[in-house]
Amino acid sequence: MIQETIVINTSFREVLTDLTMEVKNIVTRSDIKTGIVNVYAQGATAAIMIQENWDDSVQRDVISLLKKLIPRGVWEHDAQDNNGDAHLKAGIIGPSENIPIIDGHLGLSTWQNIFFCEFDGPRRQRKIMVTVIGN
Repeated sequence: MIQETIVINTSFREVLTDLTMEVKNIVTRSDIKTGIVNVYAQGATAAIMIQENWDDSVQRDVISLLKKLIPRGVWEHDAQDNNGDAHLKAGIIGPSENIPIIDGHLGLSTWQNIFFCEFDGPRRQRKIMVTVIGN
């Protein structure tokens, strides 16, 4: 088992950032051939999602849908720090994803990539824990 932290900066309030190559590199360094990798976003206003990366329209559509479903500025928590929507979006998407490791490679399909979902940016530092387990 190995565990590493990916640290990123985000430039927008809401954005999906592709982490696939960073996770792939960690899996390669682990030398694990069969197992699982867990990708976990630290923070109550961020999430991890597996989604298509063929073009940016899918990522923009995800943000657009969540903005329509969970509008900004109408939640009780907004009285604290004006980010109630970010907490709800992160809770719906979820903080982590598990991806199988098959023959030493990520078990993603052709169109699947791993995204960090920022819902309360921009942020100087976001941490993503990557844990690789297997043999």
